Amino acid sequence: MKRISWPTVALLAGALLLVVATVLYVAPSDQYILLPDEPRALDPLVNVTGERPNTDGGGVYYVAVDVRKASVLEELFPSLQEGSTLVPDDVFNPAGVDEKVRRRAELREMQRSQRYATAVALKALGLPVRIEPVGARVAQTLRGYPARGQLRAGDLIVSVDGKPVRVPDDLTRILRKRKPGETIALRVRRRGRVRDVKIPTVPNPANPEVPFLGIELSEPTITLPFPVKFDLGQVGGPSAGLAFALDLAEELGRDVDRGRRVAATGEIGLDGSVRPVGGIKQKTIGARRSDMDLFLVPVENAAEARRYAGDLRVVPVDSYQQALRFLATARGSS
Repeated sequence: MKRISWPTVALLAGALLLVVATVLYVAPSDQYILLPDEPRALDPLVNVTGERPNTDGGGVYYVAVDVRKASVLEELFPSLQEGSTLVPDDVFNPAGVDEKVRRRAELREMQRSQRYATAVALKALGLPVRIEPVGARVAQTLRGYPARGQLRAGDLIVSVDGKPVRVPDDLTRILRKRKPGETIALRVRRRGRVRDVKIPTVPNPANPEVPFLGIELSEPTITLPFPVKFDLGQVGGPSAGLAFALDLAEELGRDVDRGRRVAATGEIGLDGSVRPVGGIKQKTIGARRSDMDLFLVPVENAAEARRYAGDLRVVPVDSYQQALRFLATARGSS
């Protein structure tokens, strides 16, 4: 019997390892992976009446997170890619939740952030913006989430854990002080009658650190002086709100960036408040790799962002107005 030479054995072993690695890289695991993504300039993605061209080399950028199913290889060796985070499938898709339902909810959050950012930015510029609040009224419950079967479209939420709720932002603010998995007590008014319900929460798909009930609230009616259009494709979630508002101010003639490449993240409220977001590790690394001059983040996210920022300057803000003030007075990029 002819003996196989060591070079041949090594070559066969290498080929086998390559096949195994390829299979492991292609085969999906039971987890999702979060990875840094490249910041994108908003100027070409936002169309507003009266916009002015940006000629100073700067710009406002939004940052997203690349989210997809992890391969078996990525699950076994997550540290091979800088900034990767593994998230169990049941965080993104709680038991009984259709992934398509979750995805539609994320897209609706993106649309809401665009409406809120537009209202905040135009109002700050002194333009006529009319906002007609509707209270914290349930528009619909999402299939597979805890509120389904407990709340109905038309229910008016009047309090959470004994704290009054008068506008949708009140509910958001109170929920952010709780943890996913905790049960909250709601008092709702339905057809003139008040009833109390207790509903467990699950992680919010857009930010797993925030509790989620699985409801959509009726949106306030926002009347703008002219249309504003966004073209971000299938990007979902509310975290680009601050960036939207800053870019709109820039496009309408306010020198926001002052020639700098400004990345920003943060959910924006109708009152101009800036709230924490998920994926800050990946967003910071993406901004750093792309040589952004500044990275504006919600105050609550700043400590984590600085751990991954390197030489990138991280600027914590808690409101749109504070972000504008900083950008107007800060010098240079360091």
